Amino acid sequence: MSEKIIIKADPDLIDLIPGYLDKRREDIGTIHALLADGNFEGIRILAHRMKGSGGGYGFDRITEIGAAMEIAAKDQSKERITHELEQLSEFLSRVEVVE
Repeated sequence: MSEKIIIKADPDLIDLIPGYLDKRREDIGTIHALLADGNFEGIRILAHRMKGSGGGYGFDRITEIGAAMEIAAKDQSKERITHELEQLSEFLSRVEVVE
């Protein structure tokens, strides 16, 4: 089993973080569906939002993944998008938020 990734949450955001992380989990399924449809622009938009929001919630790794996925979507690289989805899924499965 992989080690947990501990993130110290901003007390002002602690109540919003579970919903934020749930939304990123939903994004995984959405992006898989967009990928199956070849909708790279839809993926780029979602990835851009992840890139912009991750750091604000204290999740720099989500920002990094979003940035890489945005570039992959612009390049229409299914392989790189899939890789970043795996990275996001792994991160979300390991992250633990503490106050």
